[in-house]
Amino acid sequence: MDVKNITLNDLHVALGGKMVPFAGFNMPVRYSSDKAEHLCVRQGVGVFDVSHMGEFFLEGPEALDLIQRVTTNDASKIVDGQAQYSCLPNQDGGIVDDLLVYRMSETKYMLVVNASNIEKDWNWISQFNTKGVEMTNASDEYSLFAVQGPKAVEALQKITEVDLSDIKFYHFMTGEIGDVAEVIISATGYTGAGGFELYVKNADAEKLWKAVFEAGKDFDIQPIGLGARDTLRLEMGFCLYGNDIDDTTSPIEAGLGWITKFTKEFTNSDTFLLQKESGVDRKLVGFIMEDKGIPRGGYEIADAAGNVIGNVTSGTMSPLMNIGIGLGYVAVGHHKADSEIFIQVRNKSLKAKVTKLPLYKQ
Repeated sequence: MDVKNITLNDLHVALGGKMVPFAGFNMPVRYSSDKAEHLCVRQGVGVFDVSHMGEFFLEGPEALDLIQRVTTNDASKIVDGQAQYSCLPNQDGGIVDDLLVYRMSETKYMLVVNASNIEKDWNWISQFNTKGVEMTNASDEYSLFAVQGPKAVEALQKITEVDLSDIKFYHFMTGEIGDVAEVIISATGYTGAGGFELYVKNADAEKLWKAVFEAGKDFDIQPIGLGARDTLRLEMGFCLYGNDIDDTTSPIEAGLGWITKFTKEFTNSDTFLLQKESGVDRKLVGFIMEDKGIPRGGYEIADAAGNVIGNVTSGTMSPLMNIGIGLGYVAVGHHKADSEIFIQVRNKSLKAKVTKLPLYKQ
C-alpha cells in the first residue's frame, strides 16, 4: 500500500519531525522528545498536525436517519454547532470505528473518522444509505491541526474575532482565524489539556499553521508528534482504535456504555442491549503500576494467584507522573477501582492497581 503525505509534510521535515508511516500516511512521531512535547502540551501550548483523519459530509433530509442507524449514540440530541462522540457498531458485537459527529445544520453533518479506517467506514456507512443521503468523502481536501494546552485559547484568540470562550466543550463554530476564512474551530481535543481543533482546506493549511505559530510565540508554542499524543490520551484514559477498541470489542465492554443509547434502534442494538442488561465477561480498565515497570500492549494481566485474567491494550511511562500506566481488559470481578492486578513483564509479575479514569488527575 502506498503511504500518503499530508499537505505540510515538507514543513514537518524542515522542523526536524521524525516521519514514520502511520495509518497509511507519513506522520511526524516526534520533533524533540516525547517527554518534552508531552509537558509542553500539559503546561503551555503545542500543535499536532493530524491531517490524516477522515472527514465525511452527509447531506439531505435523511442524513440524521442514516447517522441514527449506523451509530450507537443518539445524534437527535445534538443541535447546530454541537459535536458528539460515538461509534459505528458491527454485526458481530464489535466496533467498526469510533468517530465524531458534527451537526452543521438540520440536514448537514460532518463525520470525523480514524485515518486507518477511512475506506472501511465509508463502505460500511454507504451500505446503509438506502434513502439517498448525499455522501461526500472530503478526507483529501482538509488538513486538521489540534492546538492543545492551557495556553491554547489565549494564543488563538489573538488571531480571530470569534470569541473562543463562547465555544463550550464538544461544540464548534465556523469562522475566520489567522486571516483564513471558513475554518471549523472545534473544542473536541484528545489530550485533556484544553484547546481547539482547526479544520482547514489544504490550500490554506500552511498559512494557518504559520499564523498559529506566530500567535503562540510568547507561550513557546511547539509542534508535537504522535508519540506525545499517545501518552497524553493514555493519561486521560481515552481509547485508541486498533489498540483498546476494535472489531472484536463491544462498546459495553470498553466502558462506552455512555455513548450507547437504546432510545433508538441501530446496527445490532439488540446484542448490545442484552450485554447491558445481563452483563459482560470482561471490562476495559485503566491501571497505574505500583511496582516499577512499563506495561506494553499485549502483556498478560494476572490475578494474585497467577491466573491470567486479561491483557494490556495500551501502556506507557507517564511523562508527568513518572510511573507506568495503561489500559487493558480484565475479567469482571477484577475491574473495580483499587482492585489489585499483576502485569506480566518479561517473566516478572508486577503489581498494579485498577484506577478510575482519568489516570492523571489534574
